[in-house]
Amino acid sequence: MLAGRVALITGGSRGLGAAIARELAGAGAAGAVVDLEEGPAPEGWIALTADVRAEAEVVAAVRSTLEHFSRLDIVVANAGVVPPWSDTDELDLDQLDEVFSINVRGVAATLKHGVAALKERGGAIVVMASLNAWRAHPSQPIYTASKHAVLGLLRTAALDAGRYGIRVNGLGPGPILTGALRDRLERRAADGGLPVEQALADAAAGTALGRMATEEDVARAALFLASDLSSGITGALLPVDGGIL
Repeated sequence: MLAGRVALITGGSRGLGAAIARELAGAGAAGAVVDLEEGPAPEGWIALTADVRAEAEVVAAVRSTLEHFSRLDIVVANAGVVPPWSDTDELDLDQLDEVFSINVRGVAATLKHGVAALKERGGAIVVMASLNAWRAHPSQPIYTASKHAVLGLLRTAALDAGRYGIRVNGLGPGPILTGALRDRLERRAADGGLPVEQALADAAAGTALGRMATEEDVARAALFLASDLSSGITGALLPVDGGIL
């Protein structure tokens, strides 16, 4: 589906970003995985380092991808962070600034320079949002607010970039069974929360499918949004949550 196309994926060397890179590579794409530290990349891809909080580093990553492959067709704005849980009356405003610098400023920079790079021939941008882009979660005011902002960014970008043949869509994962999620649940359990296996079972029971979505589920949805299969879709947020209704 993606033979001859080139992708750039921020936060692409681990977790969901790495799963998306593998999926796009399996569909024939080449490209660049971009992360804070140089990590693994699919065969035929390159690994770049950049901090999405620094606009100049995002610019450099886009430029390096264009110089190496002579084109860019797909941008996946995946880099993000999940802060510790806290109630609203316990908000750490310094932590809010840090999360927004990655989840919002980083996505804005990636959108800005992704659109600029895709203007000539069009393409697809996929933004990693969350189910928290449209619903709140107790004790998650910072993360929820940051993902609400991401939804606004992608919808506006879709309106601005459509005239260039650029589609901008988002992924809205629910809880995804990753090592990072298990680590967070272990920390919460140590602080008096639910045991890890109970928390995972409760999350699965809250879905229509009776299971948590996986990294592969999210990666396949990213492939759909990056490919011509979704050629008539832009400004949309695609839930990948096993059916949290």
